[in-house]
Amino acid sequence: MARTLKSDKVLFLLTLLLVGAGLVMVYSASAAQAQASSKYQTQYYFLYRQAAFATVGLLGLLVAMRIDYRQLRRPTVIWPLLAVSVVLLLAVFFFPKVNGARRWIPLGVMSFQPSEFAKLTAVIFTAAVLERRMHRITELTYALLPVGLMALVVVGLVVLETDLGTSAVIVIAIVAMVFAAGLQYRPFLVTSAVLVASAAAFIVAMPYARRRWDTFLDPSSDPLGDGYQVIQSWLAIGSGGLLGRGLMNGIQKLYYVPEPHTDFIYAVVAEEFGLVGTTLMLLCFAMMAWRGLRIALLAPDRFGSLLALGLTTVIAIQGLMNISVVTGLVPNKGIPLPLVSSGGSSLVMSMVAMGILLNISQHTMQSTGAVLPGRTGWTLGEQEA
Repeated sequence: MARTLKSDKVLFLLTLLLVGAGLVMVYSASAAQAQASSKYQTQYYFLYRQAAFATVGLLGLLVAMRIDYRQLRRPTVIWPLLAVSVVLLLAVFFFPKVNGARRWIPLGVMSFQPSEFAKLTAVIFTAAVLERRMHRITELTYALLPVGLMALVVVGLVVLETDLGTSAVIVIAIVAMVFAAGLQYRPFLVTSAVLVASAAAFIVAMPYARRRWDTFLDPSSDPLGDGYQVIQSWLAIGSGGLLGRGLMNGIQKLYYVPEPHTDFIYAVVAEEFGLVGTTLMLLCFAMMAWRGLRIALLAPDRFGSLLALGLTTVIAIQGLMNISVVTGLVPNKGIPLPLVSSGGSSLVMSMVAMGILLNISQHTMQSTGAVLPGRTGWTLGEQEA
């Protein structure tokens, strides 16, 4: 029979390890530019900021670990969360653009990115709706209409902010959860085809998206413009070799790779710690994905399983996208490396997501063969869990 277990220690340690590595790399990537800037005046500026956000994130993680995840499926929780997310996503359009995009709400000395909160909300909402309706998952209108409408509103607003990376992460997480809930292959393939066609149409229709795609295909076509960042990233990765130049000894972060402490921090890791360092970081994310999927498989109920799957997908896909952008495998999407890149909203929300995952792990079954009293087993798709 089931019993309450301690949190997944491996997942907890992986989270702390990546956050700690992020603090070190944010300082290494930003110290020289912060010291030289008249705006910051101290080399520790971004380190102090990241440490403050990490502290807030750790508190959020600990609180999320202590709140029973099953409380999140209550209508009095999911609907207010969704309403707040939509309001915040709309609010960004009333503030000036930053770097050509409207993604942030300024809060004095810092800013908040609502799309990071929306990712978490979308996963919780989808898990709660599917739990109640997955027994009729083949009835698309009944089972998927609320999820589809939510995705249309949330993802649509994020796309209008010109945040293609976050919108892609949300869509992939929702699709993974719906497929795990038992959606048949045919509607799944049709939905996937529609999403791919929509993405292609968007690239054609939007000049900035088309420009990014063209630069992705041939960065050398605009080496001082849109192709500059990925070219400098390649130079950083190549110069790192097997073991790297050593911590603080990277060159490309010194006014070559733009904003090296944010979206392209993985390039700094590559230059300073080489193939060994980047492989170890990649393995950390792979292990985190494994532990998250394990929690999803062993969760004692449908909601916990779907929620764990969604949260794991968000972290894993975002990490994969960031690393793929840095290495030039996909077009630049302006998406941070979770738990590592400088950025308060991303760091805090990612740590809260880890806290929820850790809470679900406390309720996992003692063995895969255990069945809760009064339950004969339930299915994800065609496989009984």
